[in-house]
Amino acid sequence: MKKLIIGTRGSDLALWQANYTKDKLAEIGVEAELKIIKTQGDKILNLRLDKLEGKGFFTKELEEELLGGSIDIAVHSHKDLPTTHPAGLTIAAVSEREDASELLLILKDCVDVTQKLSLKTGAQVGTSSNRRKAQLLALRTDLNIEDLRGNVNTRIQKLRDEKYDAILLAKAGVNRLNLDLSEFHMEVIDTTELIPAPAQGVLAIQIRENDHELFDVLQGIHDAATAEEIGVERKVLNLFEGGCHMPLGCYCKKENGKYEVWTSKALTADDFPNRLFFRVDSLEGLAEKIVAKYDKDRKLPARVFISREIGEHNYFRRALETNNIAIEGRSLIRTFPIVNVLDPFYLKHINWIFFSSRNGVEYFFKLKPVLPKHVKFGVVGRGSEDALRKHGHKADYVGESGDITEVAEDFAALVSNQTVLFPRAQDSLLSIQKSLAEDTKIIDLPIYETVMEENIDHTYADVLIFTSPSNVEAYFADNLLDPGQKVIAIGNSTGKKFEEMGVEYVLPYSPDEIGLAEAVFGIDIK
Repeated sequence: MKKLIIGTRGSDLALWQANYTKDKLAEIGVEAELKIIKTQGDKILNLRLDKLEGKGFFTKELEEELLGGSIDIAVHSHKDLPTTHPAGLTIAAVSEREDASELLLILKDCVDVTQKLSLKTGAQVGTSSNRRKAQLLALRTDLNIEDLRGNVNTRIQKLRDEKYDAILLAKAGVNRLNLDLSEFHMEVIDTTELIPAPAQGVLAIQIRENDHELFDVLQGIHDAATAEEIGVERKVLNLFEGGCHMPLGCYCKKENGKYEVWTSKALTADDFPNRLFFRVDSLEGLAEKIVAKYDKDRKLPARVFISREIGEHNYFRRALETNNIAIEGRSLIRTFPIVNVLDPFYLKHINWIFFSSRNGVEYFFKLKPVLPKHVKFGVVGRGSEDALRKHGHKADYVGESGDITEVAEDFAALVSNQTVLFPRAQDSLLSIQKSLAEDTKIIDLPIYETVMEENIDHTYADVLIFTSPSNVEAYFADNLLDPGQKVIAIGNSTGKKFEEMGVEYVLPYSPDEIGLAEAVFGIDIK
């Protein structure tokens, strides 16, 4: 085959992407060279990106040269492409997906680890993405989101110049450029917490539609699994008739033979986003199912009961209030400390402390522990992580999945041949402890107990959420489910209680406010 000409924008990241494609082609014996093309989006730097993206401002000139025959291939960040291609062009191949999570870079004097995302109150955060803005404000209402333009290096320089307290970037771009960012505090925001743009982290290789020979050649560098995953993300974007400026996140990954798909969509960048999670065996018809859940005429629950007090500014409360869903929050158990003084022996030689609940965090720190200097913290989920932050500590391991078996396996791999302290409830099921390897030393520390309330009042809510097995026992000692009431269980142990009772339930992906909001929004009421 003749030497190919790859068209690319001239930014460092675009050149990395084009050279990556060139190297991949070389691996299958195809020679290529680069041609740099300036796009309108590179020239217009005084407008917000939502005035540019989705209208071909970063792709139009590349596509014109492709159609004109002066280049053979155009390499794009797939997330920048409209969902409909210009006549005569096609995407022949996509790359393997780079890490699709977001990276928050924070000036070190603007860090506050006691707060979510480690940002100080009222921090000024730079991003031009409506999707990022909507999801960031949902996590932290106090943040000030400011417009940020330019390529990756330009954006980082603006942070360096203290024009912002923090900026939000796609981790994929930073990884690809291999930048030294040690002068900043870095927070990786997982894809399950801030849902990425459709096809984020993927390169699209575009050619002329009638170039069948080149299409066949490019199958040698095509990642079919990635194409399948981003196919559903791009179809959701297409069905919503949204461009890159729409406050829409959609992310699909295949895990243990099943497809897991997260969606976040807000009306505008200033509105609270509705989130949805699906775990399915097949992607067939899934994009249509996702879009149908966002139909404004769909019937949602009118009232939700949860066996926990819910704060006024809590994420879950705001998610439900966005949809005019009333909340009935009351705990059905009481907790009491069973340890009032902590023997220093417990802390002397530990490497890790693992918390499986917010209560465990609170009761442990009430004991005023003097911790070893290099101790690390593991938590079962983001709820426990937030509780830990309030005591000035950042978790070194956070279980992202609501499946305690997966969390246990991940944590076990981290702590092999180390000593782990488990402050816990007296009646804990010890799920994590039982999964650790024999060479891991376990120090067991029951520090509080739970007592069930009696004579619990019945709830007529459409959806009932139970936060622990004890809350399930307390409620069903005096009550039965009404016909049509739906149940959500936080965590596997709570779910097992319902399995023993023969009750169907929904298990959220993550055992926190975000996971609960996803689960409630996904429930249909007849």
